[in-house]
Amino acid sequence: MAMLQFISSGLPRVAVPSTIHCDHLIEAQSGGTEDLARAKETNKEVYNFLASSGSKYGVGFWKPGSGIIHQIILENYAYPGVLLIGTDSHTPNIPWELKCPKVIVEYFGPGVDSISCTGMGTICNMGAEIGATTSVFPFNDRMYEYLVSTNRKGIADLAKQYRQMLAADAKAEYDQLIEIDLSTLEPHVNGPFTPDLAHPISQLGEAARKAGWPLDIKVGLIGSCTNSSYEDMSHAASLAKQASSKGLRSKAQFTVTPGSEQIRATIERDGQAQALRDIGGVVLANACGPCIGQWKRTDVKKGEKNTIVSSYNRNFTARNDANPATHAFVTSPELVTAMAIAGRLDFNPLTDSLKAPDGSTFKFQPPSGDTLPQRGFDPGEDTYQGFPKDGKKLKVDVDPKSNRLQLLEPFDKWDGKDLTDMLVLIKIKGKCTTDHISPAGPWLKYRGHLDNISNNMCIGAINSENGEANKIKNLLTGEYGKTPDVARYYKSKGKKWVAVGEDNYGEGSSREHAALEPRHLGGRAIIVKSFARIHETNLKKQGLLPLTFENPADYDKIKPDSRISLLGLKELAPGKPVVCEVTQTDGKKVRFNLRHTMNEGQITWFRAGSALNRMKEISGK
Repeated sequence: MAMLQFISSGLPRVAVPSTIHCDHLIEAQSGGTEDLARAKETNKEVYNFLASSGSKYGVGFWKPGSGIIHQIILENYAYPGVLLIGTDSHTPNIPWELKCPKVIVEYFGPGVDSISCTGMGTICNMGAEIGATTSVFPFNDRMYEYLVSTNRKGIADLAKQYRQMLAADAKAEYDQLIEIDLSTLEPHVNGPFTPDLAHPISQLGEAARKAGWPLDIKVGLIGSCTNSSYEDMSHAASLAKQASSKGLRSKAQFTVTPGSEQIRATIERDGQAQALRDIGGVVLANACGPCIGQWKRTDVKKGEKNTIVSSYNRNFTARNDANPATHAFVTSPELVTAMAIAGRLDFNPLTDSLKAPDGSTFKFQPPSGDTLPQRGFDPGEDTYQGFPKDGKKLKVDVDPKSNRLQLLEPFDKWDGKDLTDMLVLIKIKGKCTTDHISPAGPWLKYRGHLDNISNNMCIGAINSENGEANKIKNLLTGEYGKTPDVARYYKSKGKKWVAVGEDNYGEGSSREHAALEPRHLGGRAIIVKSFARIHETNLKKQGLLPLTFENPADYDKIKPDSRISLLGLKELAPGKPVVCEVTQTDGKKVRFNLRHTMNEGQITWFRAGSALNRMKEISGK
């Protein structure tokens, strides 16, 4: 979608060094080699488009199987002080196009030096899951060692020379100070259904029994963008070796996702991959896989209550396997490995023992392993495609009949009038993540075709009227239908609509389709109690109005069958509220204020119809 958007901008070539990463289209089925080969054939049209458009517009292309964008960035591009603008919600150091919020977490203190560079990366990655727009560590020797180990000694030496500039200012003041004693911090397992429901491992079993969560673990999954470093794999392999030495194998199914081709090749060479296979592990392709729903799971039926434990970053309902009854928990690769071997959610490897096949009891010792490979990293296969100096004569073909790719048409420009008499497509109840707005899994194959992927818009969002997902009332016909179908009907009749939601709307993945789809299907505003910041910015870029209730209680004044008018839009300005007029079915009207966070530049996006439209206006294309 990013390349389709770039093509629609009319620009001849990228202005800064850029790369394409395609880590979302490899479905986990039987193993890395087989799954990658199948993906290359199934997604040939998409991969060819990415390769050819990269060549034409001067963008490097990391081919399928290269790895997950976060790991590729860490291994090749990220270094202290650099500004990288990317399309993923976990990777960024400093967010782009956001007012500086009070949610930048800066870590300091003696405990910092005990954490590896990749360990810091994991912490920064997961910070996004609990509301931190940015997490920052000061430059230290652990970062220096990682840069050297990934063939960037020149950058490492320069960073060391100016390390005083890559740390907190002297006498820096903070809004809040939180002290964490790493020496007493107990391992935690978070879930189910959300990554911010935390349980110390000593209390998990009791919490699970009390809540009625399934105690038998069906699948343990390690790796992903969050926890797939050499250190992570080494620690997991350490536990696997302990278990196999006693004749034990994993009671749960067990999968391993290397974060990159470099990690895969290195753990194959150094033996960690084999150690994990020895307990029944299956090494998957270097891709997102089950973490974003690319998983052909066959061991349970949809609707069957079960438990999985992973070292992934998110565990929202149905995210991994499209089964809303799957209780997904997230934790460290070490705990996942130990718990998968035990096969129980109430197993605490710090205190509990296992029974070996010979009848003896066995207790895990703390895992160990190298942070960085002693023999250096093995780069594995060369999966990077460069680009010619001049790609003007190259052609990028998109078949008009394709169901995978679709050239983008500009969104309509604002007509200069207030948005009046709009329908409420859906009033959403409770948590609504980007997985609810635009689910992944089988839908990912349509990411390059906006009209097709829009058939998943809000199918996971819960309708406040009936407590059901993907079942809303068509206010023009009186019949109930699927959310995207009703939106399409309204669009066909020229009726604009809004969606209404509650707190932290759009949390989770930075998934831009969750903003593109509502705009494509005729949406004009999203009105909620509060937004996840990245999603709020994505809505702005597509010309939608992201608005929040000045008084959260006003959420109750909008009914599923209300009509909404947004008034005074000609005077839209930073910091100035938007007047919302709600008309009920009995004709009664009520007015209240809605807030927005748009700056002057973002307001021009709304007026132009989208940020891309504004780019065209500026460039004269």
